[in-house]
Amino acid sequence: MEPIRTDRFVLRELRLSDAAALAAYRSDPETAHLQSWTAPYPLESAVTMISAQVELDGPTDGEWYALGINEPPSEELLGDVVCHLGWQGRSAEIGYTLAPAARGHGVATEAARGLIAHLFSHGVQRVHAAIHPENFASAMVLERLGFVHEGTHRQAYWVGDECTDDVVFGMLSPEFEAWSARPAHRPGRVGLVEVTAANRDEVRGLTTHWSQQRFVSPMARSFADIVAPDPDDAGEPAGVWHRAVTADDDVVGFVMMIEPSPTHPEPYLWRLLFDRHHQRRGIGTRVLDLVVDHCRQRGDQAVRVSYGQGPGNPGPFYLDYGFVPTGRIVGHEVEARLVL
Repeated sequence: MEPIRTDRFVLRELRLSDAAALAAYRSDPETAHLQSWTAPYPLESAVTMISAQVELDGPTDGEWYALGINEPPSEELLGDVVCHLGWQGRSAEIGYTLAPAARGHGVATEAARGLIAHLFSHGVQRVHAAIHPENFASAMVLERLGFVHEGTHRQAYWVGDECTDDVVFGMLSPEFEAWSARPAHRPGRVGLVEVTAANRDEVRGLTTHWSQQRFVSPMARSFADIVAPDPDDAGEPAGVWHRAVTADDDVVGFVMMIEPSPTHPEPYLWRLLFDRHHQRRGIGTRVLDLVVDHCRQRGDQAVRVSYGQGPGNPGPFYLDYGFVPTGRIVGHEVEARLVL
């Protein structure tokens, strides 16, 4: 098989000279915990795996096929991407494993995108991946590539005597093309508009990534909270201010605040959600600017927010903007405050 070249990397056939490096990163306990093998991964197993790959001419129906990742001119093995074809080459499952030093630099995303593009260009119609439910880093890689969460198979995957759920993501060939063509530029205009009968369905259809659902409620819950908000400390229904977020006239997000009250004199940023197709466009900071301006114009002295903890949480976004943790934990979330 000819190597697959991406902007930075080459995906090429594994060689027996890669066996030591492959065994080393597969022996990393953190990696093995979330994969289908146990650590340590013996050198003999790496040799056996690579030897089996040498017998294949490329991705083969019914077989797992691995490609090594290296960044020219270096031949150092950074990791591997794998695929398993099924249904006479119409469907493929993919996976990826990186050496610890290669993580956090976009290697998995770029390498997997190169493999996926190759598969779709060679007749594959569907690509899917299954991950450990705690592997949020891997989920975020898949989501950056355009995969959607298709479901969770409960207690479906065994490694030795341990059983876990199996979280499944999938993508079809037209979806990959549409994802690749989605808007990625900074919008010229960002605005906050009222939710009306004309845009209600667009707002209701806003969807975050699966990995973000730990930190932000779905739109159905937000709509319910608008209709029947929880009471404040005095037993009165909390006042709610909400707006749809637009970017160049497209509905791309939603923001909601709890209004100041005698028991809570500072507004609370309750929800901030952006559709998965419009993230990483620089919209979030501009929305915070608009929210802060709204609060200043009515005389608020500060605004509060809270956020969950864990991989991919929105805390860095708020801290970079200027929010400062108050030291309080509100419902298992970190509270932060921005002085206006």
